[in-house]
Amino acid sequence: MTAFRLDNTASITTGEEGAPEAPRYDRTQLTAGIVHFGVGNFHRAHQAMAIDRLLADGLARDYGICGVGVLPSDARMRDVLTAQNGLYTLELRHPDGSREARIIGSLIDYLYAPDDPGAVVERLARPEVRIVSLTVTEGGYHIDQTTGEFDPSDENIQHDLAHPGAPRSTFGLIVAGLRRRRAAGLPPFTVMSCDNLPGNGHVARGTIIAFARLQDADLADWISAEVSFPNSMVDRITPATSDADREHIRSAYHVDDEWPVPAEPFFQWVLEDDFGNGRPPFEQAGVEVVDDVTPYELMKLRLLNVGHQAMAYFGYLAGHRYVHEAMADPDLRALVRRYMDQEGTPTLPVTGVDLGAYKDTLFERFSNVEVADTLARLCAEGSDRIPKWLVPVIRENLAAGRSIRISAAICASWARYAEGISEDGEPFGIVDRLAAERQEAARRQRAHPVAFIENQSLFGDLAADRTFRAAYTDALAMLHGEGARATYRKIVQRATGS
Repeated sequence: MTAFRLDNTASITTGEEGAPEAPRYDRTQLTAGIVHFGVGNFHRAHQAMAIDRLLADGLARDYGICGVGVLPSDARMRDVLTAQNGLYTLELRHPDGSREARIIGSLIDYLYAPDDPGAVVERLARPEVRIVSLTVTEGGYHIDQTTGEFDPSDENIQHDLAHPGAPRSTFGLIVAGLRRRRAAGLPPFTVMSCDNLPGNGHVARGTIIAFARLQDADLADWISAEVSFPNSMVDRITPATSDADREHIRSAYHVDDEWPVPAEPFFQWVLEDDFGNGRPPFEQAGVEVVDDVTPYELMKLRLLNVGHQAMAYFGYLAGHRYVHEAMADPDLRALVRRYMDQEGTPTLPVTGVDLGAYKDTLFERFSNVEVADTLARLCAEGSDRIPKWLVPVIRENLAAGRSIRISAAICASWARYAEGISEDGEPFGIVDRLAAERQEAARRQRAHPVAFIENQSLFGDLAADRTFRAAYTDALAMLHGEGARATYRKIVQRATGS
């Protein structure tokens, strides 16, 4: 059977047998009220899907999405979405092997900033744009890990500060758009971060105001007074797309899609109700709109996200390559649960939530064979994840006199992984913005065991803390001397008192 190309959905909506559900709303009548920076798989499985749900119900017609790419790697997304008229297939993969697919139509335009930064600024300045949302990764906010302040040293930030009329960076573009709106007497848009950061709205606010202040103090004051930055917590496990996924979509649904999105069925989005210029009725798309996101975000970051890091480096070194494989390893599974119960949970100020049930759900999700999430994806960008997600847990537990043994071992597993050499002596690549620096430190640690944790921009003064240092170096020595499997088995035995 001939596969349908995703440049329109007219033929698919006729009810072709086996075809995925396609948008039945008229996309030509939508307005792009949202501009989104960082159109990757997560955004397309999460926020774009939520807007698509609203559109399918006849709602949010003024909140179609215009995607924006800033990085050179975004050029391929530009090409694919342009060829497919913004359409793509989202396939949810259930643990029982069943799958459900839908063609998402909420992305109605895409701009690649390096092609024409002026076009992005012009779009941001349009009156119909009410929300600018972000998934630019944890490291995309230019925050100094030691001071918590904006770090303007990035070359694109420096360029934008010197050339405000031709911005290259996400924040240079956003501030240029806000400047133009202010000059035109238009209300500002709301900036909505959807990245895995504690207080992501506060972080976005700090970065944008600090950037603006280096250009124009009056503009910075206006942003501070007028722009809303809601916090949010987002959750859906979304693997990278493989060639096998493309072939599966073609054979199962007869759709030629160059960039389909596989995802787990679980979806959660907790959003602070702080919008200065209107918003879609997110509640009707399954979003929890609340007054305070903090308890939810800490629960997710310190259980799910750190749980991922707990299994990632140990699992990869032990020879596992998929998350479900790691969860089938009883000792590694026990390590992740011991971390959650003994070190993560005591730091959570959560009331009214059954944390035991939440953790059980996490293990069900991690064990979903159909998602086929890779440990390599979880191992990436440790320099942006461990300091933001795990180091605060360590600090709180040290201050309270509680155990940090497993958390220290997770840090040691990252350090051993960062050597870039398997236990069989085979080299592997490290994906991290500080890869060269981290690998250099890791390769000195056999002679100098605290070399990796002496970087204060990542670990602060933890290398000088006796309790942490002892637990960390003990785990690192086991990793070097006995290997990953023996190390996490022993750590679990100690944690259970056996």
